[in-house]
Amino acid sequence: MTDAPGEGPAEPEATRQTRRGSSAESAAFQAHVRAAREEFETQVAHARDQFGEANERIKQRTGRDLIVATVIGLAAGAVVIASLIFLKWVFAIFAAGVALLGVFELGRALQGAGRKIDLVPQLLFAVVLVAAGFFAEVWLLWVLLFVDVAVIVVWRLLAQMSARNGRTYGEVLDDVLAAVLVQIYVAFMASLAMLLLREHNGEWWVLAFLIIAVASDTGAYATGLALGRTPMAPRISPKKTWEGFAGAVVAALGAGMLLALFMLGLPWWAGLVIGAVILATATAGDLGESMLKRDLGIKDMSSWLPGHGGVLDRLDSILPSAPAALALFLLLSPLAAL
Repeated sequence: MTDAPGEGPAEPEATRQTRRGSSAESAAFQAHVRAAREEFETQVAHARDQFGEANERIKQRTGRDLIVATVIGLAAGAVVIASLIFLKWVFAIFAAGVALLGVFELGRALQGAGRKIDLVPQLLFAVVLVAAGFFAEVWLLWVLLFVDVAVIVVWRLLAQMSARNGRTYGEVLDDVLAAVLVQIYVAFMASLAMLLLREHNGEWWVLAFLIIAVASDTGAYATGLALGRTPMAPRISPKKTWEGFAGAVVAALGAGMLLALFMLGLPWWAGLVIGAVILATATAGDLGESMLKRDLGIKDMSSWLPGHGGVLDRLDSILPSAPAALALFLLLSPLAAL
């Protein structure tokens, strides 16, 4: 018997059953994929909610947005590391820009507290000092520092004489001291970091002391957040605890030892010395800026860096560590040749 015209041969029953089975398996697989995807999306949403709640608790406790602070910190760290490793002069330009922002920030904060700060000479001499630290001889840097202080003082006195606003001698003296503080604390400390940078292998020493200062801050922050109970200096900075300081000690000494062994070519005990010294200067700088902000009646130097506060709020432990790092380089770098 032949098939009807236009019709193909009849499909065997076994083939139809196989096709139906394959369709059923495909539908089951697709359903399994959909279920797995929905489960994954649910888990991601749950994790996101939990992280958001944890971040909000941290924000309420510390006043910082952890996510934003981490993103900004990683971005700045990438710029610093890349410039130090590949092009010193790029880091020098970056440091000069940061110093300018720090001088402007501190000057405005002091102005807000009633001090008379002349920002034009402050910014000009900040550039001069940082550039001199990178290009000039050491003796010329010191000469420029004295010229800087003299010009800043004379400028303020002349401006006060022309203003005739009835400020007392004590207030004028406070203005002069505050103006000198801005230059020494920000511009001159930054110029010392430039002195270290231009030395042979100085970029690695700059990177090392920055890493140790950041590790100290991070260790103190994380440990204090998790375990902090005992206030360290409640009248200066109520949120700093001895438990946080213990975390800073472990982080700074550990980072110092590892950096000495694997980056600076120094013995392990030299790393402990470096870690201890930078820990001391970083902690002193942190507490010193907290004292200054409390005296000025402000929480942060500015709001330019979301999650961090101001530029100086991130430099408070770094600037005082620059002269210490330079001294450590002069004392310990000869050990790398042994």
